[in-house]
Amino acid sequence: MASNEPTKKLDVARGTPRGASMPTPPRATPPARPAPKRVGPFEFLAQVRDEGRKVTWPTRKETVVTTVMVFIMVVVASIFFTLVDQVLRYLVTLILGVGA
Repeated sequence: MASNEPTKKLDVARGTPRGASMPTPPRATPPARPAPKRVGPFEFLAQVRDEGRKVTWPTRKETVVTTVMVFIMVVVASIFFTLVDQVLRYLVTLILGVGA
């Protein structure tokens, strides 16, 4: 394939051929962040304690209800997957005739 360099038109304002690669301007570097302040172990534990106070903890009743619901969903899911497994086992045995 022949090059089309001689046929490129000149940009009158710039005097450079169109499509010539222009150097990309340098990127602006983001401002440097100050180093985080180091805290000692006692101050860290105090901060953890303060954050723990901000948490909205569930009541005992909410925890019990949620736990019971999780157990119920586990039983329902196990029954569902057992039934699906048995149906698939029956279909595979019917199609392949294995285990007869």
